[in-house]
Amino acid sequence: MSQIILRPPAQAMDLERLGAGFASRLSFMRTLVRHMVQDQWAISYSQFELDQDGYGHAVFDIKMPHSQLSFVVFSQYLAPEERNDRVIAEKWDLTMTLVEGEMDDVWLERLAANVPLQEAGRIDARSLSLARGNRSARVFDSLLAQLRSGQQPDAKKLAEVGYLYRTTAVYGSGKFGACDWDKIARHHPDLARPFAAEMLVCYLLRQFSLDQLHHLVHQPSYPDAVDLDINLQRYLGIGNSTGLGMAPYLINHPLLMSQWIGQREQAYAEVLAAPVDAAKLLQLQNILKQAMQHVREVSTFDEWQIQNNAQLLLDTQDLADWLAGHAEQVSDWRQLHEWSEQHYSLEAQELLVSLLMELFPDIVNVKEDALAINESLSYDPTQRAQGLTDNIQDSYDWVFDYDFSQADEHQTFWYYSQQKIEPRLGKTGVDDGAELQMFLGIAKAVQECHNDLLALIEQSPDASVAEFLLHKPAHLGIVSRIATMAQTQYGEIRANLLHKGVLPMHLLRCKLAFFGVSKFDPKSALWVRNTMFQGAPVVADLKAEFNDDWYFPVAPVLPTNPQVEEQE
Repeated sequence: MSQIILRPPAQAMDLERLGAGFASRLSFMRTLVRHMVQDQWAISYSQFELDQDGYGHAVFDIKMPHSQLSFVVFSQYLAPEERNDRVIAEKWDLTMTLVEGEMDDVWLERLAANVPLQEAGRIDARSLSLARGNRSARVFDSLLAQLRSGQQPDAKKLAEVGYLYRTTAVYGSGKFGACDWDKIARHHPDLARPFAAEMLVCYLLRQFSLDQLHHLVHQPSYPDAVDLDINLQRYLGIGNSTGLGMAPYLINHPLLMSQWIGQREQAYAEVLAAPVDAAKLLQLQNILKQAMQHVREVSTFDEWQIQNNAQLLLDTQDLADWLAGHAEQVSDWRQLHEWSEQHYSLEAQELLVSLLMELFPDIVNVKEDALAINESLSYDPTQRAQGLTDNIQDSYDWVFDYDFSQADEHQTFWYYSQQKIEPRLGKTGVDDGAELQMFLGIAKAVQECHNDLLALIEQSPDASVAEFLLHKPAHLGIVSRIATMAQTQYGEIRANLLHKGVLPMHLLRCKLAFFGVSKFDPKSALWVRNTMFQGAPVVADLKAEFNDDWYFPVAPVLPTNPQVEEQE
């Protein structure tokens, strides 16, 4: 094995690079599905009470090695004019909650009165998550009509959307009365990995969408109806709409971010140091080809994303062509890594990271249980102020790249809209609310802290951090952050989030890539649609032979479908 060399934080934590990331073996969806199979989870319906129009409720029973949960879904009629994917919506096609234990009639009645109301209702700490979703108007009805007539859909048309429902919010970690992370970690070890409960909600929503579809397909009036082909069932995922609400999370949880990035970077460094052989090179060529087809099937009208995808395909085609004729010349994985850094776009570079990690499950998978961490920012009040200054100069040297005397560097501010119930961006000097902005300007705060430290040290060289905070108590938050994060390698995103041209999309994609989503389709600079669990095994597959190979799903070809054969 070659020397293990980690990518430096200046590279790994660059905001634009983070915004070019892809799902990997360490993504939370992949990890969840592996454990569902390996630990032999048993998932079945204890209730499935839907009427002929698909309205009613269903209850999943989920038996895991260490606990038992129920997933309750309520389906109701939603008028087209009431369908809204925004967080401020008040009605949805589906509402749901993941709860502890078995479901009884009394509890179900209480949930039925509250879960469809979402934030306006009441749940308690027996709920692990609260969520809702809307039907895809582009797919559901047309697919239903085709199956009722005995016809399979055109997989290529289905690929344009890739899901029957999309989530519009999945809440957990104590929101709206749900239990907090500490309780999940202590009482539900099967879900004691980041966002495992939320990912389970999305997985079960995807399964319900398929089962509701088939319930509607096989109504008595349709004797010729057929099930959706199993390969198409696996291909359909669950849609997701993500806006600014997700962006502050990565800044507000720097230790967790450090853990996620650190484990990925350690895994990737070990992969680059692993031996090269012909079988691994052939596997790389095959999954590269699959990833390229996956990118071709991304449907987006966003010009920025279209250009990114086009450049990605040019770069990956170049790599595929070279490997086809020169693979035997690769003696070290770092050769490919360095070549991509020198010649390809950030998206191509980060795609290669994910693909190379696929080749070595034994190296990568063991890192999944080190992704959670108890977060606590603290400082030593007895530390010399000079020591804190040294921490800044060593670990936060990047903040001095920004000149905050220039208006452009602090023209943007982030605030939480009480009216819209979600984060928003404002423009300094134009929009109200700057005095209530969220604490996301880390670079500016560190610079200001550093300047005040230098002023104190000039007057009192031996001053302590406690003395500094007595003089400047407003710096308490950033002092705790500096002192804590100076002990880590990753965690701070190296960008000025107050700059007038900041792109929140990079933050959204970074977090979504760790979730494991695919097919990014920006709808503006502030929100994006994507697909979750596309290609994943359905519940019926969990007890069958399992290959953890549902990365970069592509539309299946159905040779028995005359419509597809004619197109082929």
